[in-house]
Amino acid sequence: MNPSAFPPAAGLALLFDMDGVIIDSNPLHRDAWTAFNLRYGIETTEDMHRRMYGKRNDEIVRDYFGGALSDEEGAARGAAKEALYRELLHGRLDEMLVPGLKDFLEEHRGAPMGLASNAEPANVELIVEEAGIRPYFQAIVDGHQVANPKPHPEIYLRVADILGVAPANCIVFEDSMTGVRAAQAAGMRVVGIRTTHDDLLGTSINVDNFLSGDLRRWLASERPVSG
Repeated sequence: MNPSAFPPAAGLALLFDMDGVIIDSNPLHRDAWTAFNLRYGIETTEDMHRRMYGKRNDEIVRDYFGGALSDEEGAARGAAKEALYRELLHGRLDEMLVPGLKDFLEEHRGAPMGLASNAEPANVELIVEEAGIRPYFQAIVDGHQVANPKPHPEIYLRVADILGVAPANCIVFEDSMTGVRAAQAAGMRVVGIRTTHDDLLGTSINVDNFLSGDLRRWLASERPVSG
């Protein structure tokens, strides 16, 4: 694909979720939760896995272990699970990046770009550093930098504010309904990446990955709005 064939329109910002968009990590998160929950005698069901997509760790821990946990114990369990996830990720990051991601970021280097993820700060740091993609993002906000995680729009609105771009001129890349609802509530356009679900309702377009010619053509047709 010739990058110059579908140039991005000036005035639009590109905002990315991380898990399922930057990196196809949900299968590894499933493995980590399954192994971690067994430490407490909990068998992780398919329904439990599906409930965790797109959510912040404190919400997942409360869901799996109940609301009686103290904040300290909940945070400790969440941190322990994420440490296990990072161990499982070691040496596998490059192969787990969503196909076409790096070329897509390079093609759109001139556009304002931000990352907005409910993920733990250590996970965000590891992935943007080891993948070598930090320079592409002028704004990075993780789940601990907002009071309200997705599906609340706060995280996307904060990234838009840092970039200095109106929400209506932001295009969000998401893989979960939690994230789609957050972007919709922020008044942004949404592209669905089909790593986690076959199709996401409420998106402008759904694509398999960043190699999609349909995605490039759709982006080329989008224009900023004024006011």
